[in-house]
Amino acid sequence: MTVELEKAQEAKKLPVTDDIREAMALIRRGTDTFLIEEEFEQKLARSKMTGEPLRCKLGLDPTAPDIHIGHTVVLNKLRQLQDLGHTVIFLVGDFTAAIGDPSGRNATRPPLSHEQIVQNAQTYLNQAGLVLDLDRTEVRYNSEWCNKLGSVGLIQLASRYTLARLLERDDFAKRYAEQAPIAMHELIYPLMQGYDSVALKADLELGGSDQRFNLLVGRELQRQYGQEPQCILTMPLLVGLDGQVKMSKSKHNYIGITDAPNDMFGKVMSISDSLMWDWYDLLSLRGNAEIAQLKKECSEGRNPRDAKVLLAKEIVGRFHSDCAANAAEDEFNARFRAGAMPSDIPEVTVEAPAGEIGVGQMLKAAGLVTLKGDWTAFSTPAYIDEAKSKVKVTPLKAEQVATTLKDPTIAAGVINNDYVADAGLDPKDAIYQDDAESEEARPYINVWVARKADVNNETYKKLVYHLPAEGCARRPAGELRRYRGVRRQVQRQRAARLPADIEKDAKAQQ
Repeated sequence: MTVELEKAQEAKKLPVTDDIREAMALIRRGTDTFLIEEEFEQKLARSKMTGEPLRCKLGLDPTAPDIHIGHTVVLNKLRQLQDLGHTVIFLVGDFTAAIGDPSGRNATRPPLSHEQIVQNAQTYLNQAGLVLDLDRTEVRYNSEWCNKLGSVGLIQLASRYTLARLLERDDFAKRYAEQAPIAMHELIYPLMQGYDSVALKADLELGGSDQRFNLLVGRELQRQYGQEPQCILTMPLLVGLDGQVKMSKSKHNYIGITDAPNDMFGKVMSISDSLMWDWYDLLSLRGNAEIAQLKKECSEGRNPRDAKVLLAKEIVGRFHSDCAANAAEDEFNARFRAGAMPSDIPEVTVEAPAGEIGVGQMLKAAGLVTLKGDWTAFSTPAYIDEAKSKVKVTPLKAEQVATTLKDPTIAAGVINNDYVADAGLDPKDAIYQDDAESEEARPYINVWVARKADVNNETYKKLVYHLPAEGCARRPAGELRRYRGVRRQVQRQRAARLPADIEKDAKAQQ
C-alpha cells in the first residue's frame, strides 16, 4: 500500500521545467536553510501552470535596529522573489513587537511602547524601500488580525501547541536549565508569529538563521488550520569588513545604509577577495550566470579588483544613485590610484599653544571630533562622542595597524615601531617617529605610518610638525635615524620569521 501511495503521489507531481530550475538555483543562492526544496519546486510549478503568484512573507518587528547593509540580506532575497513575479509581503510586526522576540536572548526582552513601535516601523519601511519595489510590495501590520483574536481566540491558539515543544527551543531550554526567568508572554511570541503565516496564507516565509524555530511553528499551525504548509528559507548573517565576525556596529566592521557614497564605495573595496564572493551571493541582485562568469574570469587572470568595483558600484547605486556610484569610483581612483587628495577636503587652522599640540587636542580644536569631556594624556577613543563627530577614530591593536593601510577608509595611523618591523616595514621610512634616545619615548617609540603615495601629503606634514617637540624627532621621510644595537637586530629577526604571505602583504602597502 505504501509503494502504491508513493507512486500515486509521484504521478500527481507537476513537471519541473528549466526556467523553474533556474529560479530555484537563484532562490537557493546564499541560503542557510531551505525547507523543503522539493515542496517549493512544486509550488513554483503550480504557480507557472495557474498564473497565480506565490505569497512570500518576511516579518520584521520594528525594534530600532542599527541599520547597515547586513540587515538587507533577507530583503535582497525577497527582492529576487519579487523580480521572479511573486507576491512579496513585508509584514511589520507592530503587535509582536509589543511582546518582544525571545530569539537568541538569554533574558527577557523589554516590551516596546506604542510610540517606539510607530517610529521604528517607519524606519523599517524606509529601509525596505531601498531594496524592494514598494509599489509591488504588500505591506501589512500583524495588529490587523492579532488584535481581533481577543482572549478567547488567544486561548484557542495556545491550545494548538504544547509547552514541551516550546521548551525544545534552544534559548528557552538553556534559560530553563539555568533557572533563568521565562515570562509567559515570551512563550506566546512563536505562536503569534506562526499565526501571521495562517492569516496571510504564506507559501514561503523568510527570516534570519536565528528565526528557524518560529518559522517552523508557522508551518505547523498552517497544517492545523487546514492550509498547505509554508516552505522556509533562512539567510546567514553577513560577515563584516574584517572578514571575521558578523557585521555589527559594536564591532566597527559595518557599512551603514546612510553612509556617504565615497565611504560606502571605499569600504566595499577594502574587503578581501574571498569575502567579496560571499557578499556577491548575499547582497548582489545579479544573476547566477553573471556572477559565475565573473568568478571564471578572475580565476583565469582577471584582476579581482574589477569584480569588486562592480559590487561596490551596485551597492552604492542601490542606496544612493548610479550617478553617485560613478562619482565615488572616480574619487576612489583619484585618491588611491593616482595619489590625489579628495576634492572636497576643507582647510582648518588650529592654534597650538606654546608651538605644540597633541593629536587628540588637534582633532578637537579642528572641530573634527567632539569629546565627552576634556582631552588629557590618558584619554582614549572611548572619550570621543561618535554621534557628534565628523571623523571616525578607529582603535586597533598595535600589531594590526601596519597591515590595515590597504583599507581605503583608514587614512594613517600611529603605531609602536616594534610592530612596524614585525610587519616587514622599515621604521626609517616613517613620516615621523619619536626620538629613540628620548627618555619620554622609552620603552615604546611611536611611529606615524601612512601609504607611500601619501608620504608628502601636506596635511600629514602639518600634523607631524605640530606633534610634541619634547623627545621627538622632526625629520621628513627618509631622514629619520636608523635603529641601532641589539634592538634593531631583534626586530630584523622577528621580521625574518614572518610567514611569506604576511610579509608580501605588508610590502605591497609600501
